[in-house]
Amino acid sequence: MIRVDHAGEYGARRIYEGQLAVLGQSPSAPTIRHMHEQELKHLETFERLLVEKRVRPTALQPLWHVAGFALGAATALMGEKAAMACTVAVEEVIDEHYARQAEQLGEDDAPLKETIETFRAEELEHRDIGLEHGAEEAPAYEALSGAVKAGSRLAIWLSERF
Repeated sequence: MIRVDHAGEYGARRIYEGQLAVLGQSPSAPTIRHMHEQELKHLETFERLLVEKRVRPTALQPLWHVAGFALGAATALMGEKAAMACTVAVEEVIDEHYARQAEQLGEDDAPLKETIETFRAEELEHRDIGLEHGAEEAPAYEALSGAVKAGSRLAIWLSERF
Protein backbone atom coordinates (compact mmCIF):
# COMPACT_ATOMS: atom_id res chain seq x y z
CA MET A 1 0.00 0.00 0.00
CA ILE A 2 2.70 2.44 0.94
CA ARG A 3 4.64 1.84 -2.29
CA VAL A 4 1.66 2.43 -4.55
CA ASP A 5 0.43 5.42 -2.54
CA HIS A 6 3.89 6.97 -2.65
CA ALA A 7 3.96 6.43 -6.42
CA GLY A 8 0.53 8.00 -6.79
CA GLU A 9 1.38 11.07 -4.77
CA TYR A 10 4.66 11.40 -6.67
CA GLY A 11 2.75 11.23 -9.95
CA ALA A 12 0.20 13.79 -8.74
CA ARG A 13 3.01 16.16 -7.81
CA ARG A 14 4.43 15.83 -11.30
CA ILE A 15 1.02 16.35 -12.96
CA TYR A 16 0.57 19.65 -11.13
CA GLU A 17 4.15 20.67 -11.96
CA GLY A 18 3.40 20.03 -15.63
CA GLN A 19 0.23 22.07 -15.41
CA LEU A 20 2.04 24.92 -13.68
CA ALA A 21 4.78 24.90 -16.32
CA VAL A 22 2.09 25.81 -18.85
CA LEU A 23 -0.49 27.65 -16.75
CA GLY A 24 1.77 29.24 -14.13
CA GLN A 25 0.66 32.75 -15.07
CA SER A 26 -2.99 31.94 -15.77
CA PRO A 27 -6.01 32.73 -13.59
CA SER A 28 -6.09 29.08 -12.47
CA ALA A 29 -2.46 29.10 -11.26
CA PRO A 30 -3.23 29.84 -7.57
CA THR A 31 -5.75 27.00 -7.51
CA ILE A 32 -3.30 24.58 -9.10
CA ARG A 33 -0.58 25.70 -6.66
CA HIS A 34 -2.91 25.03 -3.72
CA MET A 35 -3.57 21.47 -4.91
CA HIS A 36 0.15 20.98 -5.64
CA GLU A 37 1.06 22.04 -2.10
CA GLN A 38 -1.36 19.50 -0.63
CA GLU A 39 0.08 16.77 -2.85
CA LEU A 40 3.58 17.68 -1.64
CA LYS A 41 2.44 17.11 1.95
CA HIS A 42 0.94 13.75 0.97
CA LEU A 43 4.18 12.81 -0.78
CA GLU A 44 6.29 13.83 2.22
CA THR A 45 4.16 11.60 4.45
CA PHE A 46 4.57 8.57 2.19
CA GLU A 47 8.31 9.24 1.80
CA ARG A 48 8.58 9.11 5.59
CA LEU A 49 6.48 5.92 5.71
CA LEU A 50 8.67 4.27 3.07
CA VAL A 51 11.64 4.68 5.40
CA GLU A 52 9.79 3.81 8.62
CA LYS A 53 8.20 0.66 7.18
CA ARG A 54 11.24 -0.27 5.07
CA VAL A 55 9.28 -0.33 1.84
CA ARG A 56 11.09 0.22 -1.43
CA PRO A 57 9.61 2.75 -3.82
CA THR A 58 8.27 1.56 -7.13
CA ALA A 59 10.90 0.73 -9.72
CA LEU A 60 8.76 2.73 -12.14
CA GLN A 61 9.32 6.09 -10.44
CA PRO A 62 11.46 7.41 -13.35
CA LEU A 63 8.56 6.64 -15.68
CA TRP A 64 6.06 8.40 -13.39
CA HIS A 65 8.45 11.37 -13.22
CA VAL A 66 8.20 11.87 -16.98
CA ALA A 67 4.65 10.62 -17.53
CA GLY A 68 3.14 12.72 -14.74
CA PHE A 69 4.73 15.93 -15.97
CA ALA A 70 3.80 15.12 -19.58
CA LEU A 71 0.17 14.45 -18.65
CA GLY A 72 -0.05 17.70 -16.70
CA ALA A 73 1.58 19.77 -19.41
CA ALA A 74 -0.38 18.14 -22.24
CA THR A 75 -3.75 18.71 -20.61
CA ALA A 76 -2.76 22.26 -19.67
CA LEU A 77 -1.81 22.94 -23.30
CA MET A 78 -5.39 21.93 -24.15
CA GLY A 79 -6.60 24.70 -21.82
CA GLU A 80 -7.45 25.35 -18.20
CA LYS A 81 -10.65 23.31 -18.36
CA ALA A 82 -8.80 20.30 -19.78
CA ALA A 83 -6.25 20.59 -16.97
CA MET A 84 -9.13 20.56 -14.50
CA ALA A 85 -10.67 17.58 -16.32
CA CYS A 86 -7.38 15.74 -15.81
CA THR A 87 -7.52 16.57 -12.10
CA VAL A 88 -11.10 15.35 -11.78
CA ALA A 89 -10.35 12.06 -13.55
CA VAL A 90 -7.22 11.33 -11.52
CA GLU A 91 -8.89 12.22 -8.23
CA GLU A 92 -11.92 10.03 -8.95
CA VAL A 93 -9.62 7.04 -9.46
CA ILE A 94 -7.64 7.90 -6.33
CA ASP A 95 -10.87 8.18 -4.34
CA GLU A 96 -11.80 4.62 -5.36
CA HIS A 97 -8.27 3.40 -4.63
CA TYR A 98 -8.05 4.99 -1.18
CA ALA A 99 -11.56 3.76 -0.31
CA ARG A 100 -10.55 0.15 -1.11
CA GLN A 101 -7.41 0.52 0.96
CA ALA A 102 -9.27 1.97 3.95
CA GLU A 103 -11.67 -0.99 3.86
CA GLN A 104 -8.73 -3.44 3.97
CA LEU A 105 -7.01 -1.85 6.95
CA GLY A 106 -7.81 -3.08 10.43
CA GLU A 107 -7.32 -1.67 13.91
CA ASP A 108 -3.63 -2.61 13.83
CA ASP A 109 -3.21 -0.18 10.95
CA ALA A 110 -5.32 2.64 12.41
CA PRO A 111 -2.70 5.40 11.87
CA LEU A 112 -2.25 4.46 8.20
CA LYS A 113 -6.01 4.21 7.73
CA GLU A 114 -6.47 7.67 9.26
CA THR A 115 -3.79 9.09 6.96
CA ILE A 116 -5.41 7.51 3.90
CA GLU A 117 -8.85 8.79 4.87
CA THR A 118 -7.49 12.31 5.46
CA PHE A 119 -5.73 12.31 2.09
CA ARG A 120 -8.81 10.86 0.41
CA ALA A 121 -10.87 13.81 1.67
CA GLU A 122 -8.30 16.24 0.23
CA GLU A 123 -8.28 14.39 -3.10
CA LEU A 124 -12.08 14.73 -3.21
CA GLU A 125 -11.62 18.44 -2.52
CA HIS A 126 -9.36 18.57 -5.60
CA ARG A 127 -12.02 16.78 -7.66
CA ASP A 128 -14.62 19.30 -6.51
CA ILE A 129 -12.31 22.22 -7.31
CA GLY A 130 -11.83 20.82 -10.81
CA LEU A 131 -15.58 20.52 -11.32
CA GLU A 132 -16.12 24.07 -10.01
CA HIS A 133 -13.53 25.31 -12.52
CA GLY A 134 -15.30 23.88 -15.57
CA ALA A 135 -13.70 20.46 -16.00
CA GLU A 136 -16.82 19.07 -17.65
CA GLU A 137 -16.69 21.87 -20.22
CA ALA A 138 -13.31 20.69 -21.53
CA PRO A 139 -13.15 19.63 -25.17
CA ALA A 140 -13.97 15.92 -25.50
CA TYR A 141 -14.42 15.68 -21.73
CA GLU A 142 -15.71 12.09 -21.72
CA ALA A 143 -12.88 10.81 -23.91
CA LEU A 144 -10.23 12.76 -22.02
CA SER A 145 -11.59 11.66 -18.65
CA GLY A 146 -11.79 8.04 -19.75
CA ALA A 147 -8.22 8.04 -21.04
CA VAL A 148 -6.83 9.66 -17.89
CA LYS A 149 -8.77 7.24 -15.68
CA ALA A 150 -7.51 4.23 -17.65
CA GLY A 151 -3.94 5.50 -17.40
CA SER A 152 -4.31 6.14 -13.67
CA ARG A 153 -5.69 2.65 -13.05
CA LEU A 154 -2.84 1.15 -15.07
CA ALA A 155 -0.29 3.18 -13.09
CA ILE A 156 -1.78 1.89 -9.83
CA TRP A 157 -1.73 -1.70 -11.06
CA LEU A 158 1.88 -1.43 -12.23
CA SER A 159 3.10 0.36 -9.11
CA GLU A 160 1.57 -2.32 -6.88
CA ARG A 161 3.64 -4.92 -8.69
CA PHE A 162 6.92 -3.23 -9.56
